[in-house]
Amino acid sequence: MSDLYDRIADLPLAVEGFELSRHEMDTSAGFTRVTTAVELRGPDGTVGRGEDVAYDTEDHDRLRDAHENDDLGWDFAGEYTFDEFSATLDGAGLFPEPPEREASRHYRRWAVESAALDLALRQADTTFAAALGRSYDPVRFVVSTRLDTDGDPSADRVHGWLDVDPDVEFKLDPTAEWTPELMDELAATDRVRVLDLKSYYEGTDVDTDADPERYRQVAEAFPDAVLEDAKFTDETRELLDGVADRLSWDYPITDVASVEALPVEPEWLNIKPSRFGTVADLLDTVEYCLEREITLYGGGQYELGVGREHLHAVASAFYPDSPNDIAPSAYHSPEPHADVPKSPLAVPDEPVGLRWQRE
Repeated sequence: MSDLYDRIADLPLAVEGFELSRHEMDTSAGFTRVTTAVELRGPDGTVGRGEDVAYDTEDHDRLRDAHENDDLGWDFAGEYTFDEFSATLDGAGLFPEPPEREASRHYRRWAVESAALDLALRQADTTFAAALGRSYDPVRFVVSTRLDTDGDPSADRVHGWLDVDPDVEFKLDPTAEWTPELMDELAATDRVRVLDLKSYYEGTDVDTDADPERYRQVAEAFPDAVLEDAKFTDETRELLDGVADRLSWDYPITDVASVEALPVEPEWLNIKPSRFGTVADLLDTVEYCLEREITLYGGGQYELGVGREHLHAVASAFYPDSPNDIAPSAYHSPEPHADVPKSPLAVPDEPVGLRWQRE
């Protein structure tokens, strides 16, 4: 285990019970997002919260139904160290039925484990940053938005957010339908910081092929932007070797071994805590990257509640100045609007536990 994890592994944790609650929101990506909040209660009245970001609504429906029918079988009550609690989750049946996709096992594990860490930190009257010997700094964020949810892609959403805030920055998802003219229009804003090529996704609505011509067009149109999740193939290798200092990975990153398995030693990585499942794997990977001077930035998964605060806390402690794809949930709304926080997010006056808000 890393030195970072060792700092929190022995935190005392007392759990009395748990509650679940459901969140829903229509999003700018054209779908209704459903998540489940996990709340662990301590006998001293403290509460720790996490958020299950499994993408399939069916997984949340089954969890809710099993809980309402008193058929879930979760029993977390007891006294532990944080590491002992984490170990009990190795054999816990967190899904009443197998999930729709295997990655969701990590998402639910993270929901429960992050709630436990939040609770342990609160019971110790400390914060995530303080427990790790770090400090919180204001968090820079970029806005992630798709441009093709209403048909042919256009820059309208980008211009809409720029009308709200001329300084807003973006992470965008190029698709096969992007034209050279659209790329030129977007590049002219000088506000695009990350381009997610999504070539590692399979069996989803956002899959894109490892098209060398599209890669070339994107790399040339946005010469200073980070290029995320481009896949090395015989056809793309020469091009990607030429922009290796701008390459980043997100989807494959779940632990240190996954970083070491990348086709090149990375200069950039997108850290999504829920992809790791465990706090140990998250902190081990962060420490590994810091030691190798790999630039990290945070990523989200359409969290609707406390999970977004967790992302802000982690980013604030480790990579506050990066192009973090963790804009507050208000930016997920279907249309740009003015009632949103601006980047960077100020550090709360009184952050608590793993959360990053004033209570």
